[in-house]
This record gives sequence, C-alpha cells and structure tokens, in this order.
Amino acid sequence: MSALARWCLRHRVLVVLLWVAALVGLGTASQLAGTKTNDSFSLPGTESTKAMNLLLRSMPAQSGASASVVWQADGDVRSPDVANHMKSALAGLARMDGIAGMTSPYTPQGARQISADGHVAYASFTFAQQAQNLDDAAVQKFVDAARAARADGLRVEAGGNAVSAVERGSPGSSEIVGIVAAAVVLFIAFGSLMAMLLPIGTAIAGVGTGLMTVTLLTHVLDIGQIGPILGALIGLGVGIDYALFIVTRHRANLKAGMDVRESVVKAVETSGRAVLFAGGTVVIALLGLFVLGMSFLNGMAVASATTVVCTVLASVTLLPALLGLLGRRVLSRRERRRPAGHGTGRGVWARWAGVVERRPVVLSVLAVALIAVLSLPVLSLRLGSSDAGNDPASSTTRKAYDMLADGFGPGFNGPLQLVAETPAPSDRAALEGLAAKLEGNKDVAAVNVLPAKPGAALGIVQVVPKTSPQSKDTADLITHLRDHEIPAAERGTTLQVYVGGPTAIFDDFAGVITGKLPLFLGVIVALGFVLLLVAFRSVLVPLTAAVMNVIAAAASFGVVVAFFQYGWGSDPLGLGAAGPVEAFLPVIMLSILFGLSMDYQVFLVSRMHEEWVHTRDNRRAIAVGQAETGRVITAAATIMIAVFTAFAFGGQRVIGEFGIGLAAAVALDAFILRTVLVPAVMHLFGRANWWLPGWLDRILPRVSVEGPSEADEPERLRPVGV
Repeated sequence: MSALARWCLRHRVLVVLLWVAALVGLGTASQLAGTKTNDSFSLPGTESTKAMNLLLRSMPAQSGASASVVWQADGDVRSPDVANHMKSALAGLARMDGIAGMTSPYTPQGARQISADGHVAYASFTFAQQAQNLDDAAVQKFVDAARAARADGLRVEAGGNAVSAVERGSPGSSEIVGIVAAAVVLFIAFGSLMAMLLPIGTAIAGVGTGLMTVTLLTHVLDIGQIGPILGALIGLGVGIDYALFIVTRHRANLKAGMDVRESVVKAVETSGRAVLFAGGTVVIALLGLFVLGMSFLNGMAVASATTVVCTVLASVTLLPALLGLLGRRVLSRRERRRPAGHGTGRGVWARWAGVVERRPVVLSVLAVALIAVLSLPVLSLRLGSSDAGNDPASSTTRKAYDMLADGFGPGFNGPLQLVAETPAPSDRAALEGLAAKLEGNKDVAAVNVLPAKPGAALGIVQVVPKTSPQSKDTADLITHLRDHEIPAAERGTTLQVYVGGPTAIFDDFAGVITGKLPLFLGVIVALGFVLLLVAFRSVLVPLTAAVMNVIAAAASFGVVVAFFQYGWGSDPLGLGAAGPVEAFLPVIMLSILFGLSMDYQVFLVSRMHEEWVHTRDNRRAIAVGQAETGRVITAAATIMIAVFTAFAFGGQRVIGEFGIGLAAAVALDAFILRTVLVPAVMHLFGRANWWLPGWLDRILPRVSVEGPSEADEPERLRPVGV
C-alpha cells in the first residue's frame, strides 16, 4: 500500500487526469451504448415457472406482458355514448404495433369485464413480448393513447405489468440531497472546505465510474432497473465513508507533526489498508448472492459490487493524489497555526469511553433492551411483492388499480392463472369441473375459463381472489389450490394443473428466498467470523461481531416491518400503503449490512488491537480504541444515514425499504453497538478478548489490517483524545 501511495503522490497530476479521462471515456461509451436493463428472473422448479414455460411453448400470445385500459363513467358504461366512444378508442389501441390480442367488455367473451354496478369496465391487452423486452417509448405511446380517450364524465387510465415498468419513477434528486447532507456533516466534522470536498469528490468519481461501467455491463449481463439505483445508494454511502477514514487519519498525522508526503503514505498504509479490507468484505458478501442461483439477484450483486470496487479504487489512488495536491490545506487555518501535537488531550469520546468502562453491565442491558424492542416486529415479517397499489397516487397505474378494486373487488388486480395440460378429452372436462367447484369457494370472487380450440392440449382458467395480491389470504389461497383443490381434480386423470400468473410468481419467489435465507445467513456469519479471526487473531472478537451483526440485522428488519408492513411510516410519509416486505430485501440487506458492520468493527477493533499489542492492557486498549475512533465512526454513520434516508424518499417503495432499513441499521450499529455494546461487552470479557488457542495461532495466515509497522508507531503519533 505504501508503494502505491508513493506512486500516486509522485504522479498526482497524472492520476487525476487518468480519473478524469476514465469518467469522460466511460460516460461517452455509456451514452452511445445506452442501457439495456432486464428485470426478468427465473425460479426453476416452481409451479409458476412451469405455468409460464407452458404458455411460452404452446400459447406465446398469452405469455407476453399484459396491460389493461380501465374506464369509469358517471353513468352506465354500457350506455350508447360511452360504449361507442370506447369501442372506437379500443380498436385504435388494438391496431398499435406490439399488441398481440385484446378482449373488450363489449364482446361476449368480455361480458364479465363490466362491474356489477355498471360504472367501471376494462379491456385487457396482451403484448407480443415480455415486459422487460418492450420498448418504453412504445408502451408510453399506448398509455398516452388510452388516456386520450377521456371525456366529460369519463375517466380512463392504464394499468398492468407493462405499464408499471415504464411508470416506475426514478430516485430523482436523491443523490444530490444525500451529497448535500454529507457535505454539511463533513464541514461540521472538519471545519475545512477542502477536507469536506475531498471525500465527496472521491466518492462521486468512484460512483460515477461504477455506474457507467454497470450501464455497459447491462449489455452482457442481466441487470434489472433497480441494480444501478442500489449501486448508487451503496456506493455513495461507503465511498464517502472510505475517503473519510483516510482523510481523518491524514489530518491526525499532520496535526501530530508529520510532513504531507509522509502523512499521506502513512494514512494509506493504515486506514487505506482497512478500506481495502472493508471494501473487499462488502464485495465478497454481495457476490455471495450468487450461491442463491437467481439471475435477478445476481444482477443486483454485480451492480452494487462494481460500484463498491470503483469507490475503493478511488479512495486508494485518486484520494492520495488529491491530498498531495492540497498539502496542508486539508487542515483549517486555525489547525495549521497550532504547534504539532496540540489539541490531542481528552475529548468527549475519551470521557464517554470512561463511562462505558465504569458501567458496562448497565449499558449492555439498556442497549440489548432497545435492540430487543426494535426487533419484535420481525417476528411477523411477511415477504411478498409490492404492486400498483403502492404506486404514487398521481400515477395512471395507481388510479387504474383503485378503479378496478372499487368496481370488481381488491383481488381483481392480481388474478391467478391455472395453466393446465389437457392431453385427453376427459382432462378438459375435469378442468371445467375444477373451475365450477372454485366458483363456490369462499375466497374466490370470480372464475373465468378462457376459450380454447377443440382438442387443444392446453387450458387456462383465470381465478380472481377476493383479497388483494399483497394479502396473506391470497397467499393462503394459492397454497390451498395447490395442496387440495387441484390434486382432487387431477385424481384419476392425466390432467396437470399449475398455478401461475404474477401473483403466484411473487409468492413462489418469497417461498424460495425464505427457504434459502438460513443458509445464506449462515454463510455470511461464518465468512465474517473467519475474516475477523484471521485479522485480529482472537476467538471472542469475531464471535462478538457475529452476534452483533445478527441482532443489528434483526432490529433493522423490525424497523422495516413496522414502517412498511404495518404502514406506521409509509402511509403518513407517502411511500405507499401497508404491504409485505419485498421478498429479495432480506438477502440483499444482509449482504450489505455484513459489509458495513465489518467497516466499523474493523475500524474500531483494529485500533484496540493495535493498543493491545503495544501495551497488553485490555482496559486501556478498549478505552483508547473507542476514544480515537468514536468521532469518525459516528460522523461516517451520520453521512451514511443521510444518504440512505435521501434515497428512501425518492419515490420508489422498494428503494424506500432499502433506504429506511439501511439507515436504521447504520444508526444502531454506530450509535448503539460500536459505541456502547461492543466496548461494554469487551470490558466484561477482559483479557479473554484476545485469546487464541496456540494450535490455531500456528496455522492461521498472518494478515495486518492496519499495516505491519503500526504496533511500533511512536506514542506521540497516537493521540488519545479526539
């Protein structure tokens, strides 16, 4: 690391120019190539996937994306004026490029598409392709044409998965809001404009190159629309933090009397090494999502990991070059006038470290009680998927959703598709018998057997639940159909029926994720344990970190459940109605939280370990480590919280869940775990914190997080108070 820092210092102008060239080159390439995101995902072996594959092979026109045009009249939609007006509008829509089929409520086949009170009707459209393959401009043209049919006393809106894909809003100015908030925190922490700009500029360079690289990667990998947004969220948070760690160490070195060149090299050799370790763990944790075998999650992992890699590279190459260019101007004028070593006495964090040392039991009990209360909602965690009912109230998809719910019931927005293989004539009769039986089910609002050609080997039955797609009752209905109703209908025949459709797909997705979650959590915890075991040569330090990571995750998930599933925060703040937590959120959040927790754990315990190696005094090691890292950890956490919160209110419920969850996790991690619970527990453990069996010590590789010579650093360069 020192050799890299020296090279970047000697060639600092060249390094800056290379980064500018990279930004310009990648920006030009990404603009010319454009983005090609793909939101498709497969769930091999599930019923919903089998249903989709059957449709793709046998009835491709039925397997494309769907859309609906919904209208609501002050009078009866069957009145001549309304009927003639809408027939003309629907005919024009059906002739548009990319439309594979249309069913109008003014035909015998669509007679059920008019509500019982006659005020609401809809026409269903099927596109020739899946939603991820549709051109956004073409879908927007369809939406505009549909809404153009509005008239006095007639509301017309468009809905369906094809429309939702283009209606989904972007985070807007979330990045700018997060950066401004980070700038305020940095200026308060440093009191220097230059020191404030360095972490922000470095993070922007890293995130910019990362996101533009991700744009190019969308042409060769399946990366969904949420991938770059998630990458920006994580990249900004960790990028500013990584640069902050190095700048903080550099400023401390300068104030202790080092010259600029020596200080930069020392900062990169110590904090830069910790940044590499922390960034590497984030990337490893994110790429660990590949073990789940889902391309949808793989794309998120690649997008996020790519951005993190670029921010780490910026921190250890661009930042040293900028530090060399700025010299001592990273200090405020007052700090530059002070003599070396001045102002390193006891500070607020040193005093707080003394409080933790004197009251470890009381503080541990209070911290655990708080985390336990926050974790309680996680016991009722229900995974699923948000839908148009969670879209902004002003969007056409939300309006169409509400109109259909008012006219036909909440379950109408998430119909189930029973896709059946009917090789024998008797199978078709069995399928129709199943449909007739389901009409009497108390949880079913309507059943519609789609017409099929004589002798067709495939049949489709549309089942409309009485409850919304997000409801637990709808999930229970899917289970009931698969476990009871369908097996009874198949008995004694060659009929094979699979429950499909978007609602069933997301229900299966939640089931697959839930089944793999314990394994993924075990892998993440074990990986963290091994990394910290090697880094700090202790059994209790990684064990403590593993427990802390698990309880921090539980508490943050509890906040997400209360905020979004209970609706305590999402409804009042305009982030959508109460509903299930996104099925993929736990595994993504666990991988991110693992990496972020490792950041703070490494930064805190590495300073403790350094002091332990130097003095063999456990009490002093914990107090000094906490005193010297408390300020930078809480400042870094405050920046992350600001960035994550800014993204949370960017207009997308999914990103909002990540933003609120990660902000809560970082707040708990920095202000409760690392500043209260971890040091308190370590005081209680005493010298056992640093115990390692001799046989294990001999076989473990030796890795230094803070640099090989850190333990020999002169005492004058290690101020106790910050």
